Amino acid sequence: MAKILVIDDNIDICQLLDRFLTKKGYDVQTTISGKNGLDMVKKTHYDLIFCDFKLRDMDGRDVLMKVMEISPGTQVAIITGYADVKIAVEVIQKGAFDYVTKPLIPDEIISLIERALAATKDNQSYSVTFNRVSEAQAEKKLAKANSTDGYLRGIGKESKKLYKEIQLVAPTNLSVVIYGESGAGKENIARIIHDQSERAGKPFIAIDCGALTKELAGSELWGHEKGAFTGAHSDKPGQFEMADGGTIFLDEISNLSYEIQVGLLRLVQERKLRRIGAARDKSIDVRILVASNEDLRKSVQEGKFREDLYFRFNEFSITVPPLRDRKDDIEAFAQHFLQISNDELKKDVKGFDKDVMEVFKEYSWPGNLREMRNVIRRAILLSNGKSVSVSGLPPEVVYSRKFNFTDHQAEDRDTFGRKQKPAPSLKNAAAGAEAEVLRKVLEEVKYNRTKAALQLGIDRKTLFNKMRQYDL
Repeated sequence: MAKILVIDDNIDICQLLDRFLTKKGYDVQTTISGKNGLDMVKKTHYDLIFCDFKLRDMDGRDVLMKVMEISPGTQVAIITGYADVKIAVEVIQKGAFDYVTKPLIPDEIISLIERALAATKDNQSYSVTFNRVSEAQAEKKLAKANSTDGYLRGIGKESKKLYKEIQLVAPTNLSVVIYGESGAGKENIARIIHDQSERAGKPFIAIDCGALTKELAGSELWGHEKGAFTGAHSDKPGQFEMADGGTIFLDEISNLSYEIQVGLLRLVQERKLRRIGAARDKSIDVRILVASNEDLRKSVQEGKFREDLYFRFNEFSITVPPLRDRKDDIEAFAQHFLQISNDELKKDVKGFDKDVMEVFKEYSWPGNLREMRNVIRRAILLSNGKSVSVSGLPPEVVYSRKFNFTDHQAEDRDTFGRKQKPAPSLKNAAAGAEAEVLRKVLEEVKYNRTKAALQLGIDRKTLFNKMRQYDL
Protein backbone atom coordinates (compact mmCIF):
# COMPACT_ATOMS: atom_id res chain seq x y z
CA MET A 1 0.00 0.00 0.00
CA ALA A 2 1.45 3.34 -1.07
CA LYS A 3 2.06 5.85 1.71
CA ILE A 4 1.03 9.48 1.23
CA LEU A 5 1.73 12.43 3.52
CA VAL A 6 -0.34 15.62 3.38
CA ILE A 7 1.25 18.79 4.81
CA ASP A 8 -1.23 21.68 4.85
CA ASP A 9 -2.02 24.21 7.58
CA ASN A 10 -5.66 24.15 6.45
CA ILE A 11 -7.13 21.34 8.53
CA ASP A 12 -10.09 21.05 6.16
CA ILE A 13 -7.76 20.22 3.27
CA CYS A 14 -6.01 17.61 5.42
CA GLN A 15 -9.29 15.97 6.42
CA LEU A 16 -10.64 16.07 2.87
CA LEU A 17 -7.59 14.40 1.35
CA ASP A 18 -7.36 11.94 4.23
CA ARG A 19 -10.94 10.69 3.75
CA PHE A 20 -10.81 10.71 -0.04
CA LEU A 21 -7.44 9.01 -0.49
CA THR A 22 -7.97 6.50 2.31
CA LYS A 23 -11.14 5.44 0.58
CA LYS A 24 -9.16 5.03 -2.63
CA GLY A 25 -6.87 2.51 -0.91
CA TYR A 26 -3.91 4.66 0.13
CA ASP A 27 -2.20 4.84 3.52
CA VAL A 28 -2.57 8.54 4.38
CA GLN A 29 -1.11 10.64 7.19
CA THR A 30 -1.55 14.39 7.65
CA THR A 31 0.01 17.27 9.53
CA ILE A 32 -0.53 21.05 9.63
CA SER A 33 3.14 21.78 10.34
CA GLY A 34 6.05 21.76 7.89
CA LYS A 35 8.56 21.01 10.63
CA ASN A 36 6.46 18.16 11.97
CA GLY A 37 6.09 16.84 8.43
CA LEU A 38 9.88 16.71 8.01
CA ASP A 39 10.18 14.82 11.30
CA MET A 40 7.66 12.30 9.98
CA VAL A 41 9.66 11.92 6.76
CA LYS A 42 12.77 11.11 8.82
CA LYS A 43 10.92 8.26 10.55
CA THR A 44 8.77 6.90 7.71
CA HIS A 45 9.24 6.49 3.97
CA TYR A 46 6.44 8.09 1.95
CA ASP A 47 5.87 7.45 -1.73
CA LEU A 48 4.31 10.87 -2.27
CA ILE A 49 3.94 14.08 -0.29
CA PHE A 50 1.35 16.78 -0.92
CA CYS A 51 2.72 20.00 0.57
CA ASP A 52 1.06 23.42 0.71
CA PHE A 53 3.13 26.20 -0.86
CA LYS A 54 2.30 28.65 1.94
CA LEU A 55 2.66 27.06 5.39
CA ARG A 56 2.54 29.06 8.61
CA ASP A 57 5.85 27.80 9.95
CA MET A 58 7.76 27.07 6.72
CA ASP A 59 7.86 27.82 3.03
CA GLY A 60 6.77 24.93 0.79
CA ARG A 61 9.96 25.32 -1.23
CA ASP A 62 12.04 24.74 1.90
CA VAL A 63 10.04 21.62 2.72
CA LEU A 64 10.63 20.37 -0.83
CA MET A 65 14.40 20.84 -0.61
CA LYS A 66 14.59 19.14 2.81
CA VAL A 67 12.54 16.16 1.62
CA MET A 68 14.86 15.74 -1.36
CA GLU A 69 17.78 15.55 1.09
CA ILE A 70 16.12 13.24 3.62
CA SER A 71 14.25 10.93 1.22
CA PRO A 72 15.37 11.30 -2.44
CA GLY A 73 13.00 8.56 -3.58
CA THR A 74 9.91 10.44 -2.36
CA GLN A 75 7.90 12.42 -4.89
CA VAL A 76 6.62 15.84 -3.81
CA ALA A 77 3.59 17.67 -5.22
CA ILE A 78 3.05 21.30 -4.22
CA ILE A 79 -0.45 22.55 -3.39
CA THR A 80 -1.04 26.23 -4.08
CA GLY A 81 -3.96 28.58 -3.96
CA TYR A 82 -2.04 30.96 -6.17
CA ALA A 83 -2.49 29.98 -9.83
CA ASP A 84 0.80 31.64 -10.73
CA VAL A 85 3.00 30.45 -13.57
CA LYS A 86 6.15 31.61 -11.76
CA ILE A 87 5.36 29.40 -8.77
CA ALA A 88 4.71 26.39 -10.99
CA VAL A 89 7.95 26.86 -12.92
CA GLU A 90 9.94 27.40 -9.75
CA VAL A 91 8.75 24.31 -7.86
CA ILE A 92 9.16 22.08 -10.92
CA GLN A 93 12.68 23.36 -11.49
CA LYS A 94 13.54 22.80 -7.83
CA GLY A 95 12.58 19.16 -8.13
CA ALA A 96 8.86 18.90 -7.39
CA PHE A 97 7.11 16.19 -9.35
CA ASP A 98 4.11 18.40 -10.09
CA TYR A 99 1.81 21.00 -8.57
CA VAL A 100 -1.96 21.31 -8.04
CA THR A 101 -4.05 24.42 -7.50
CA LYS A 102 -6.96 24.95 -5.14
CA PRO A 103 -9.80 24.14 -5.28
CA LEU A 104 -8.61 20.55 -5.47
CA ILE A 105 -10.30 18.33 -8.06
CA PRO A 106 -10.49 14.61 -7.13
CA ASP A 107 -9.82 13.31 -10.66
CA GLU A 108 -6.72 15.50 -10.96
CA ILE A 109 -5.43 14.32 -7.58
CA ILE A 110 -5.83 10.65 -8.52
CA SER A 111 -4.20 11.23 -11.91
CA LEU A 112 -1.24 12.95 -10.27
CA ILE A 113 -0.81 10.12 -7.76
CA GLU A 114 -0.89 7.46 -10.46
CA ARG A 115 1.69 9.36 -12.52
CA ALA A 116 3.93 9.91 -9.49
CA LEU A 117 3.86 6.24 -8.57
CA ALA A 118 4.45 5.17 -12.15
CA ALA A 119 7.46 7.50 -12.35
CA THR A 120 9.13 5.73 -9.44
CA LYS A 121 10.56 2.33 -10.40
CA ASP A 122 10.13 0.99 -6.91
CA ASN A 123 6.40 1.59 -7.17
CA GLN A 124 5.73 0.26 -10.67
CA SER A 125 4.57 -3.18 -9.58
CA TYR A 126 2.32 -1.63 -6.96
CA SER A 127 0.87 0.85 -9.46
CA VAL A 128 -0.30 -1.90 -11.82
CA THR A 129 -1.88 -3.86 -8.97
CA PHE A 130 -3.64 -0.83 -7.53
CA ASN A 131 -4.99 0.28 -10.90
CA ARG A 132 -6.57 -3.14 -11.40
CA VAL A 133 -8.15 -3.02 -7.95
CA SER A 134 -9.50 0.50 -8.41
CA GLU A 135 -10.92 -0.36 -11.85
CA ALA A 136 -12.67 -3.41 -10.40
CA GLN A 137 -14.15 -1.30 -7.60
CA ALA A 138 -15.33 1.31 -10.10
CA GLU A 139 -16.99 -1.34 -12.25
CA LYS A 140 -18.75 -2.82 -9.24
CA LYS A 141 -20.03 0.59 -8.17
CA LEU A 142 -21.22 1.65 -11.60
CA ALA A 143 -22.92 -1.70 -12.19
CA LYS A 144 -25.59 -0.46 -9.78
CA ALA A 145 -26.43 2.18 -12.37
CA ASN A 146 -27.06 -0.45 -15.05
CA SER A 147 -23.67 0.05 -16.65
CA THR A 148 -22.17 -2.86 -18.52
CA ASP A 149 -18.54 -1.80 -18.80
CA GLY A 150 -17.79 0.43 -15.84
CA TYR A 151 -19.29 3.60 -17.34
CA LEU A 152 -22.67 5.20 -16.92
CA ARG A 153 -24.69 5.07 -20.12
CA GLY A 154 -27.68 7.14 -21.11
CA ILE A 155 -30.83 5.57 -22.48
CA GLY A 156 -32.18 8.40 -24.63
CA LYS A 157 -32.04 8.86 -28.38
CA GLU A 158 -29.03 11.19 -28.30
CA SER A 159 -27.10 8.85 -26.01
CA LYS A 160 -27.78 5.81 -28.16
CA LYS A 161 -26.50 7.68 -31.20
CA LEU A 162 -23.39 8.71 -29.31
CA TYR A 163 -22.51 5.19 -28.15
CA LYS A 164 -23.16 3.76 -31.60
CA GLU A 165 -20.48 6.09 -32.97
CA ILE A 166 -18.13 5.07 -30.14
CA GLN A 167 -18.60 1.37 -30.91
CA LEU A 168 -17.80 2.11 -34.54
CA VAL A 169 -14.53 3.98 -34.00
CA ALA A 170 -13.20 2.45 -30.76
CA PRO A 171 -11.72 -0.77 -32.26
CA THR A 172 -9.79 1.24 -34.87
CA ASN A 173 -6.56 3.19 -34.40
CA LEU A 174 -8.01 6.43 -35.77
CA SER A 175 -7.42 9.75 -34.06
CA VAL A 176 -10.69 11.24 -32.80
CA VAL A 177 -11.79 14.81 -32.14
CA ILE A 178 -14.39 14.91 -29.35
CA TYR A 179 -16.53 18.05 -29.31
CA GLY A 180 -18.72 19.08 -26.43
CA GLU A 181 -19.47 21.81 -23.92
CA SER A 182 -17.48 22.13 -20.71
CA GLY A 183 -18.55 19.47 -18.23
CA ALA A 184 -20.33 17.32 -20.84
CA GLY A 185 -18.12 14.30 -20.17
CA LYS A 186 -15.59 14.40 -23.01
CA GLU A 187 -12.88 12.67 -20.97
CA ASN A 188 -15.34 9.96 -20.00
CA ILE A 189 -16.04 9.34 -23.69
CA ALA A 190 -12.30 9.18 -24.39
CA ARG A 191 -11.88 6.56 -21.66
CA ILE A 192 -14.70 4.46 -23.12
CA ILE A 193 -13.04 4.59 -26.55
CA HIS A 194 -9.75 3.48 -24.98
CA ASP A 195 -11.34 0.66 -22.98
CA GLN A 196 -13.17 -0.67 -26.03
CA SER A 197 -10.02 -0.68 -28.16
CA GLU A 198 -7.17 -3.16 -28.47
CA ARG A 199 -5.17 -0.82 -26.22
CA ALA A 200 -7.39 -1.54 -23.23
CA GLY A 201 -5.23 -2.43 -20.26
CA LYS A 202 -2.44 -0.19 -21.54
CA PRO A 203 -1.86 3.35 -20.18
CA PHE A 204 -4.53 6.02 -20.58
CA ILE A 205 -3.13 9.51 -19.95
CA ALA A 206 -5.41 12.57 -19.83
CA ILE A 207 -3.95 16.08 -20.12
CA ASP A 208 -5.73 19.41 -19.70
CA CYS A 209 -4.02 21.55 -22.33
CA GLY A 210 -5.55 24.65 -20.80
CA ALA A 211 -3.39 24.12 -17.73
CA LEU A 212 -0.15 23.79 -19.70
CA THR A 213 1.89 26.98 -19.82
CA LYS A 214 4.39 27.69 -22.57
CA GLU A 215 7.21 27.30 -20.03
CA LEU A 216 6.09 23.89 -18.76
CA ALA A 217 4.34 22.32 -21.77
CA GLY A 218 7.48 20.98 -23.47
CA SER A 219 8.78 19.27 -20.34
CA GLU A 220 5.33 17.95 -19.46
CA LEU A 221 4.59 16.48 -22.90
CA TRP A 222 8.02 15.40 -24.19
CA GLY A 223 9.97 15.03 -20.92
CA HIS A 224 13.50 16.24 -20.26
CA GLU A 225 16.99 14.93 -19.59
CA LYS A 226 18.98 15.61 -16.46
CA GLY A 227 20.71 18.98 -16.77
CA ALA A 228 18.55 20.13 -19.68
CA PHE A 229 17.79 23.35 -17.81
CA THR A 230 18.32 24.84 -14.38
CA GLY A 231 16.59 22.64 -11.83
CA ALA A 232 16.45 19.53 -14.01
CA HIS A 233 18.06 17.31 -11.38
CA SER A 234 16.98 14.03 -12.96
CA ASP A 235 15.53 12.53 -16.13
CA LYS A 236 11.79 12.94 -16.44
CA PRO A 237 9.64 11.06 -18.95
CA GLY A 238 6.93 13.11 -20.64
CA GLN A 239 3.27 12.24 -20.81
CA PHE A 240 3.52 10.87 -24.36
CA GLU A 241 6.34 8.57 -23.29
CA MET A 242 4.32 7.35 -20.31
CA ALA A 243 1.37 6.65 -22.61
CA ASP A 244 3.47 4.51 -24.98
CA GLY A 245 1.40 1.55 -26.17
CA GLY A 246 -1.80 3.13 -24.93
CA THR A 247 -3.89 6.26 -25.45
CA ILE A 248 -3.30 9.91 -24.71
CA PHE A 249 -6.22 12.34 -24.36
CA LEU A 250 -5.54 16.04 -24.99
CA ASP A 251 -8.42 18.07 -23.56
CA GLU A 252 -9.03 21.63 -24.81
CA ILE A 253 -6.43 21.10 -27.55
CA SER A 254 -6.95 24.59 -29.02
CA ASN A 255 -5.23 26.11 -25.97
CA LEU A 256 -1.81 24.77 -26.96
CA SER A 257 0.72 27.40 -28.02
CA TYR A 258 1.91 27.57 -31.63
CA GLU A 259 5.36 26.25 -30.67
CA ILE A 260 3.89 23.19 -28.97
CA GLN A 261 1.59 22.60 -31.95
CA VAL A 262 4.67 22.43 -34.19
CA GLY A 263 6.28 19.81 -31.94
CA LEU A 264 3.02 17.89 -31.74
CA LEU A 265 2.70 17.82 -35.53
CA ARG A 266 6.16 16.27 -35.83
CA LEU A 267 5.29 13.65 -33.23
CA VAL A 268 2.01 12.77 -34.96
CA GLN A 269 3.68 12.50 -38.38
CA GLU A 270 6.81 10.60 -37.40
CA ARG A 271 5.64 8.86 -34.22
CA LYS A 272 8.88 9.97 -32.57
CA LEU A 273 9.67 12.34 -29.73
CA ARG A 274 12.80 13.88 -28.32
CA ARG A 275 13.08 14.83 -24.68
CA ILE A 276 14.29 18.35 -23.94
CA GLY A 277 18.09 18.14 -23.79
CA ALA A 278 18.26 14.71 -25.43
CA ALA A 279 20.41 13.94 -28.46
CA ARG A 280 18.27 11.16 -29.94
CA ASP A 281 14.66 10.57 -30.85
CA LYS A 282 12.56 7.83 -29.32
CA SER A 283 9.86 5.94 -31.21
CA ILE A 284 6.45 5.77 -29.55
CA ASP A 285 3.14 4.08 -30.31
CA VAL A 286 0.30 6.19 -28.97
CA ARG A 287 -3.29 6.68 -30.07
CA ILE A 288 -4.26 10.33 -29.79
CA LEU A 289 -7.73 11.52 -28.80
CA VAL A 290 -8.37 15.26 -28.55
CA ALA A 291 -11.25 17.34 -27.25
CA SER A 292 -12.46 20.89 -27.72
CA ASN A 293 -15.44 22.95 -26.60
CA GLU A 294 -15.11 25.10 -29.72
CA ASP A 295 -15.08 24.28 -33.43
CA LEU A 296 -11.47 23.61 -34.43
CA ARG A 297 -12.25 24.56 -38.02
CA LYS A 298 -13.11 28.04 -36.78
CA SER A 299 -9.89 28.12 -34.78
CA VAL A 300 -8.01 27.22 -37.97
CA GLN A 301 -9.72 30.03 -39.88
CA GLU A 302 -8.85 32.48 -37.11
CA GLY A 303 -5.20 31.39 -37.19
CA LYS A 304 -5.25 29.97 -33.65
CA PHE A 305 -4.75 26.34 -34.67
CA ARG A 306 -2.55 24.81 -37.35
CA GLU A 307 -4.51 23.51 -40.30
CA ASP A 308 -2.14 20.59 -40.96
CA LEU A 309 -2.42 19.48 -37.34
CA TYR A 310 -6.20 19.73 -37.48
CA PHE A 311 -6.38 17.40 -40.49
CA ARG A 312 -4.04 14.94 -38.75
CA PHE A 313 -6.40 14.75 -35.77
CA ASN A 314 -9.71 14.94 -37.60
CA GLU A 315 -9.83 11.35 -38.84
CA PHE A 316 -13.13 10.92 -36.99
CA SER A 317 -15.20 13.29 -34.86
CA ILE A 318 -17.77 12.76 -32.12
CA THR A 319 -20.04 15.37 -30.56
CA VAL A 320 -21.13 14.84 -26.96
CA PRO A 321 -24.63 16.33 -26.59
CA PRO A 322 -25.21 18.75 -23.69
CA LEU A 323 -27.21 17.52 -20.74
CA ARG A 324 -30.16 19.79 -21.61
CA ASP A 325 -30.61 17.74 -24.80
CA ARG A 326 -30.59 14.44 -22.90
CA LYS A 327 -33.72 14.83 -20.79
CA ASP A 328 -34.41 11.08 -20.93
CA ASP A 329 -31.09 10.51 -19.14
CA ILE A 330 -31.56 13.03 -16.31
CA GLU A 331 -32.95 10.54 -13.80
CA ALA A 332 -30.33 7.85 -14.54
CA PHE A 333 -27.48 10.36 -14.24
CA ALA A 334 -28.93 11.79 -11.03
CA GLN A 335 -29.17 8.32 -9.45
CA HIS A 336 -25.58 7.64 -10.47
CA PHE A 337 -24.28 10.80 -8.81
CA LEU A 338 -26.46 10.08 -5.78
CA GLN A 339 -24.65 6.79 -5.25
CA ILE A 340 -21.23 8.37 -5.82
CA SER A 341 -22.00 11.19 -3.36
CA ASN A 342 -23.31 8.76 -0.75
CA ASP A 343 -20.06 6.83 -0.94
CA GLU A 344 -17.89 9.95 -0.79
CA LEU A 345 -19.76 11.59 2.09
CA LYS A 346 -20.64 8.35 3.93
CA LYS A 347 -24.37 9.11 3.76
CA ASP A 348 -27.36 6.89 3.02
CA VAL A 349 -29.77 9.07 1.06
CA LYS A 350 -32.15 6.81 -0.85
CA GLY A 351 -33.44 9.02 -3.63
CA PHE A 352 -35.04 12.30 -4.73
CA ASP A 353 -38.37 13.92 -3.97
CA LYS A 354 -40.65 14.04 -7.01
CA ASP A 355 -40.46 17.83 -7.32
CA VAL A 356 -36.64 17.66 -7.29
CA MET A 357 -36.64 15.51 -10.41
CA GLU A 358 -39.08 17.95 -12.03
CA VAL A 359 -36.68 20.80 -11.29
CA PHE A 360 -33.77 18.78 -12.72
CA LYS A 361 -35.63 18.11 -15.96
CA GLU A 362 -36.61 21.76 -16.36
CA TYR A 363 -33.19 23.22 -15.55
CA SER A 364 -30.86 23.95 -18.51
CA TRP A 365 -27.67 22.60 -16.84
CA PRO A 366 -25.15 25.05 -18.35
CA GLY A 367 -22.36 23.17 -16.54
CA ASN A 368 -23.65 19.80 -17.80
CA LEU A 369 -22.69 16.60 -15.95
CA ARG A 370 -20.01 18.32 -13.88
CA GLU A 371 -22.58 20.79 -12.57
CA MET A 372 -25.09 18.03 -11.83
CA ARG A 373 -22.47 16.10 -9.87
CA ASN A 374 -21.67 19.16 -7.75
CA VAL A 375 -25.35 20.06 -7.21
CA ILE A 376 -26.18 16.54 -6.05
CA ARG A 377 -23.09 16.30 -3.82
CA ARG A 378 -24.14 19.55 -2.13
CA ALA A 379 -27.71 18.33 -1.74
CA ILE A 380 -26.57 15.03 -0.19
CA LEU A 381 -24.34 16.90 2.24
CA LEU A 382 -27.24 19.13 3.35
CA SER A 383 -29.81 16.33 3.49
CA ASN A 384 -30.98 15.18 6.91
CA GLY A 385 -33.57 12.73 5.65
CA LYS A 386 -33.77 9.72 3.40
CA SER A 387 -34.34 11.72 0.23
CA VAL A 388 -33.13 14.90 -1.42
CA SER A 389 -35.59 17.79 -1.17
CA VAL A 390 -35.81 21.04 -3.12
CA SER A 391 -34.51 22.93 -0.07
CA GLY A 392 -31.12 21.28 -0.60
CA LEU A 393 -30.72 22.62 -4.15
CA PRO A 394 -28.90 25.86 -5.04
CA PRO A 395 -31.15 28.88 -5.71
CA GLU A 396 -29.98 29.22 -9.32
CA VAL A 397 -31.28 25.70 -10.01
CA VAL A 398 -34.58 26.02 -8.14
CA TYR A 399 -35.53 29.45 -9.47
CA SER A 400 -34.30 29.06 -13.02
CA ARG A 401 -36.76 29.43 -15.86
CA LYS A 402 -36.94 27.95 -19.31
CA PHE A 403 -37.37 31.49 -20.60
CA ASN A 404 -34.28 32.79 -22.38
CA PHE A 405 -34.37 36.43 -23.45
CA THR A 406 -32.17 35.98 -26.52
CA ASP A 407 -34.27 33.04 -27.70
CA HIS A 408 -37.46 35.10 -27.50
CA GLN A 409 -35.93 37.87 -29.55
CA ALA A 410 -35.71 35.47 -32.51
CA GLU A 411 -38.62 35.74 -34.92
CA ASP A 412 -40.93 32.73 -35.22
CA ARG A 413 -41.76 31.48 -38.71
CA ASP A 414 -44.59 29.33 -40.03
CA THR A 415 -44.13 26.16 -42.09
CA PHE A 416 -43.61 28.30 -45.22
CA GLY A 417 -40.84 30.35 -43.61
CA ARG A 418 -43.02 33.46 -43.21
CA LYS A 419 -42.45 35.69 -40.18
CA GLN A 420 -44.99 35.31 -37.40
CA LYS A 421 -45.64 37.79 -34.64
CA PRO A 422 -45.19 36.01 -31.31
CA ALA A 423 -48.22 35.69 -29.10
CA PRO A 424 -48.30 38.44 -26.45
CA SER A 425 -47.25 37.32 -22.97
CA LEU A 426 -47.16 39.60 -19.92
CA LYS A 427 -44.68 37.27 -18.23
CA ASN A 428 -42.33 37.27 -21.22
CA ALA A 429 -42.64 41.01 -21.65
CA ALA A 430 -41.71 41.64 -18.01
CA ALA A 431 -38.81 39.20 -18.19
CA GLY A 432 -37.62 40.76 -21.42
CA ALA A 433 -37.72 44.25 -19.93
CA GLU A 434 -35.80 43.08 -16.85
CA ALA A 435 -33.17 41.40 -19.01
CA GLU A 436 -32.74 44.58 -21.06
CA VAL A 437 -32.24 46.71 -17.95
CA LEU A 438 -29.68 44.25 -16.61
CA ARG A 439 -27.82 44.23 -19.92
CA LYS A 440 -27.66 48.04 -20.13
CA VAL A 441 -26.39 48.43 -16.56
CA LEU A 442 -23.77 45.70 -17.05
CA GLU A 443 -22.55 47.37 -20.23
CA GLU A 444 -22.34 50.75 -18.47
CA VAL A 445 -20.13 49.37 -15.68
CA LYS A 446 -18.20 47.14 -18.09
CA TYR A 447 -19.60 43.99 -16.44
CA ASN A 448 -18.28 44.86 -12.98
CA ARG A 449 -20.76 42.82 -10.92
CA THR A 450 -20.19 44.72 -7.68
CA LYS A 451 -20.93 48.09 -9.30
CA ALA A 452 -23.88 46.64 -11.23
CA ALA A 453 -25.43 45.17 -8.06
CA LEU A 454 -25.09 48.50 -6.23
CA GLN A 455 -26.63 50.42 -9.10
CA LEU A 456 -29.54 47.97 -9.38
CA GLY A 457 -30.10 47.84 -5.62
CA ILE A 458 -29.64 44.07 -5.33
CA ASP A 459 -26.93 41.82 -3.88
CA ARG A 460 -24.26 40.11 -5.99
CA LYS A 461 -25.84 36.67 -5.58
CA THR A 462 -29.19 37.86 -6.93
CA LEU A 463 -27.41 39.58 -9.82
CA PHE A 464 -25.48 36.40 -10.61
CA ASN A 465 -28.67 34.29 -10.62
CA LYS A 466 -30.43 36.73 -12.94
CA MET A 467 -27.43 36.87 -15.28
CA ARG A 468 -27.57 33.08 -15.58
CA GLN A 469 -31.35 33.15 -15.99
CA TYR A 470 -31.12 35.55 -18.94
CA ASP A 471 -27.86 34.16 -20.29
CA LEU A 472 -26.04 37.47 -19.88
